[in-house]
Amino acid sequence: MSNFFWAVGASVAVSLISLIGIFALLLKEKILHKILILLIAFSAGGLIGGAFLHLLPESLEQASQQVVFGSVIVGFIFFFILERYFHWRHCHEGVCEIHAFTYLNLIGDGIHNFSDGLVIGASFIVSVEFGIITSLVIIFHEIPQEIGDFGVLLYGGFSKVRALFFNFISALTCIIGAVAGYLLSEQIGKFSVLILPVVAGGFIYIAACDLIPELHKQPGLKRATFSVIAFLLGIMFIWLSREIHFH
Repeated sequence: MSNFFWAVGASVAVSLISLIGIFALLLKEKILHKILILLIAFSAGGLIGGAFLHLLPESLEQASQQVVFGSVIVGFIFFFILERYFHWRHCHEGVCEIHAFTYLNLIGDGIHNFSDGLVIGASFIVSVEFGIITSLVIIFHEIPQEIGDFGVLLYGGFSKVRALFFNFISALTCIIGAVAGYLLSEQIGKFSVLILPVVAGGFIYIAACDLIPELHKQPGLKRATFSVIAFLLGIMFIWLSREIHFH
């Protein structure tokens, strides 16, 4: 039973990473506005890297290419339908109070955090030591992702406090996943075979259809160059977390 409490504690620690955006509360609006587009670029790179370097390789270890890539298409279509038909806020005269991609990002991040929780819960079944190592690896790749997610919410129209709150709520699904993963450890493999590539499809959709087009709206060679660098850094951070995971 002590392993169960270790699993819950680890998932709480991972969830708290989402509060890293609290440092943005200390920044002046002018400074925050300047770095916001860089956070969007970083997040786009993180989502692409997370899909192709993290989620899909893990999925392909457990299932056939047909199942995995079919699930990616399902995830892509699912997020396309969400954005097409379920806009919580509408744009009027080209001005949007809240962009739909903010909600898509919260949904995708919530599902991803839930799947992380499943892995954490199942890892503590093996041993406390293995569970701690797994949790640290997840924390490492969550830090850049949560920074990017916070930037997406701000850019999409959320206030800093609201972005912090909803990002944290989305992260709490990790705790639910950890409990489920611990109690249903024998079934986690079958479940993750489907959920991971679906999330990957959602990440690809958000990055390619929502975030990258926003980067193209930014004028000037200097901004474009910094955006490309931030995008590549997002991919690199995910790649580094993947390398640490294997070593």
